[in-house]
Amino acid sequence: MTYDFDLFVIGAGSGGIATARRAAEYGAKVGIAEFDRLGGTCVNRGCVPKKLMVYASRFPGAMEEAQGYGWSPVQSSLNWEEMITRVNNEVTRLNGIYQRMLDNSKVQIYQGRAKFIDSHTIEIGETKVTADKILIAVGGTPVRPYVPGIEHALISDDVFNMNPQPKRIVILGGGYIGCEFACILNGLGTEVIQVIRQDKILRGFDDDLRTEIQEGMIRHGIRIINNIKAVEITKTDNGVSVKVQTDSEENILADAVSLAALGRKPNTDNIGLENTGVKVDEAGMILVDQYSRTAEEHIYAVGDCTSKFQLTPVAINEGRALADTVFGGKSRVMSYENIPTAIFTSPEAATVGLTEAEAIEKYGSDRIKVYRSRFRPMYYTLAGKEEKTMMKLVVNQETDQVLGAHMVGDYAAEIIQGVAIAVKMGAKKADFDATVGIHPSSAEEFVTMR
Repeated sequence: MTYDFDLFVIGAGSGGIATARRAAEYGAKVGIAEFDRLGGTCVNRGCVPKKLMVYASRFPGAMEEAQGYGWSPVQSSLNWEEMITRVNNEVTRLNGIYQRMLDNSKVQIYQGRAKFIDSHTIEIGETKVTADKILIAVGGTPVRPYVPGIEHALISDDVFNMNPQPKRIVILGGGYIGCEFACILNGLGTEVIQVIRQDKILRGFDDDLRTEIQEGMIRHGIRIINNIKAVEITKTDNGVSVKVQTDSEENILADAVSLAALGRKPNTDNIGLENTGVKVDEAGMILVDQYSRTAEEHIYAVGDCTSKFQLTPVAINEGRALADTVFGGKSRVMSYENIPTAIFTSPEAATVGLTEAEAIEKYGSDRIKVYRSRFRPMYYTLAGKEEKTMMKLVVNQETDQVLGAHMVGDYAAEIIQGVAIAVKMGAKKADFDATVGIHPSSAEEFVTMR
């Protein structure tokens, strides 16, 4: 049978675009459909605009710290509207770059929502196309779990368009998205109250990392209400009222908004999966094998709509591996072991490999040795601030292999990126010890821990 395309991609986010371009490089005829702006969550509502706002939020601290080095006090104020405009202008610029990259790759772009008519036919508005191979890369979206009055809460996507700046905000949720936005808004001058169901933020991360970040957030002025049993949101004339129930009950008035950051779900609704043999799990995540194949062998899925890791570089690598395998004759699979990740809170954190708890569960406590270091970086001595950096290595005593590396502190993401190479290669603690440190630096602590 003759098809319109060798590959058709549903969703022009990071994973979809990476796959489309790589397949086109191998000579495949490729089409791609997107109903929103090119670039997906990362470029438009995630990594990029969020990191720009992280940078903006850290200038007040830097200006204050400069005084410890002899600089005169700086009187400065934030123009929220200008900051938001500049951030969104950068997003628009990146949209244009993606457009040019797809055009240069001769990938045909369809603007609109794509839906399966059958396992080889896609409908985009009034247009129908057929494809030999089809990739689903529709990503995910924030969820609104049932909370009384949740319709009065913004989701995390809305932060990039809030205007004016809220003076006081309640953030629901202790995951990395909620924690990052709590720190961003706090740094920009908003009073932040974060409400979490557990004792500590960032469930699933290393326990020492969770403790260090939470203590740092509190030290920076964020109020965290933990162990909540119920939340109720009510719209008022001046904003919202959030009723929080722990062992007691408290009403919090937020003058502007209440931000819900309570997880994400795949964008797999209404794309016609019922017209295919593609299988999903209870959460709607598409089930795939190691080659990103669904239950229909010619239909693939990558990125946040699958049951794998929800990280932009993972989606890109999955897509490129797919294109290499299917169109390039270079069979390879994505490795999900030792994937580094960062949390752009204040303090910043990054991690790679097993947590201490995971290592103990896998190997037993008698086989695990943990190295920790906690100190005040030199930068803060003259600034007179009690900021701390925490570094941690989790080691298998029998093999001396470093199973995990975790850090909280300035430039954690930049430092762990390099450490991740060593962990990925199976480096031993002796290899870290034999490496000469760069002095004076915080990073040298990873090769001097005893």
